[in-house]
Amino acid sequence: MARYPSPLLQLISHLKKLPSVGSKTAERFAFQLLTWHQDELSALSEHLLHLKENVTECLECHCLTDSGVCAFCDNPQRDPAQLCILASARDVYSLEETGAYKGLYHVLGGLLSPIQGKAPEQLNLSELKKRIDRLKIKEVIIALDSTLEGDTTALYLKELIQGWGLPVTRLAFGLPIGSSLDFVDGSTLARAFLGRQLF
Repeated sequence: MARYPSPLLQLISHLKKLPSVGSKTAERFAFQLLTWHQDELSALSEHLLHLKENVTECLECHCLTDSGVCAFCDNPQRDPAQLCILASARDVYSLEETGAYKGLYHVLGGLLSPIQGKAPEQLNLSELKKRIDRLKIKEVIIALDSTLEGDTTALYLKELIQGWGLPVTRLAFGLPIGSSLDFVDGSTLARAFLGRQLF
C-alpha cells in the first residue's frame, strides 16, 4: 500500500474490520469519505459514537431496540403462541423480510462453540423457560444457521425444550449446508420456514 497520511491509514485499518471489506474496498471507502462535507462526516461520527448506547437489546427477546422493548414484542398483532429462536438480531430482520413468520422471537446472542468458548451459560437461555411459560407458547421454532455450531446448538435446544413438553420444529433443510441466514435469499428462506418439520 502506498504511504498514505497516518489518519487515512488508521481509517482504512478500521474499515477493513467490517465484514467482506478488504484493503482495496477500505481504501475506496476512505477516499469517498474524504469527499464528504464536514457536516456529513460530523453526523456519521455522532451516530457511530452513540450507536451502542442508542441501540440496545430488547428486554424481552434480545432483538434490537431504541426504547426498552422492541417493535416485535410490542406488536399485539403478532402470534403469541409461536416463538422462533435465532442466533442474532440480524437473523430476525432477514426472516422478517420474507413475511413468512408472524410470531415472537428469542435471540440467543450466538451459537454454542467449544472452540470459541461459547457455552450454554453465555447464550440468552436463562429466561427462555420463563418466557415460554408466561406467554403460553405452543410451538418453538429453531431457525439457526446450517453449520456445525448451528446444528450443535439446535440439538441442545431440542433436548432442552422437548424436556419442557413442547413441540420443536426446525427450518426445513432447503437451506444450503454451511450457509448463514444472512446470505440466503428471501424466497429460499421463506420456503425453508414454511417447510419446517418436527425436530
